[in-house]
Amino acid sequence: MPEIPRGNRPLSPFMIGPYYRPQWTSMTSILTRITGNALIVGTVLIVWWLLAAATGPGAFATADAVLRSWFGDLVLLGSLWALWYHTLAGIRHLVWSTGRFMEIHQAETFGKIIVGLSFVLTALTVVILWSV
Repeated sequence: MPEIPRGNRPLSPFMIGPYYRPQWTSMTSILTRITGNALIVGTVLIVWWLLAAATGPGAFATADAVLRSWFGDLVLLGSLWALWYHTLAGIRHLVWSTGRFMEIHQAETFGKIIVGLSFVLTALTVVILWSV
């Protein structure tokens, strides 16, 4: 195999620091995968709570205590944000499927809008649900 002169370049594009600057498009792509997996955790907790309600008062009391604790509130809030972000990212991919907003500056702006809008919609949902 021929020897390829590499010069002074980094060996991996995944080196964070002076060699590689994370881009919005790559970070939002990674975030979409993370939120998709995080939604599984929230779904499992909700299903556990529903199964416990169907099982009996003792099981329901345990599940309800976990979900109403600070940790349960944190996980459910994170799941709510993940749901909004993942939904908006899916809409972004549908828009990209039409060939729109594919230029780099447009894609980065679109990613920033989606991240910001996901936080706004999460806060709005929490305010609406808390007032009920």
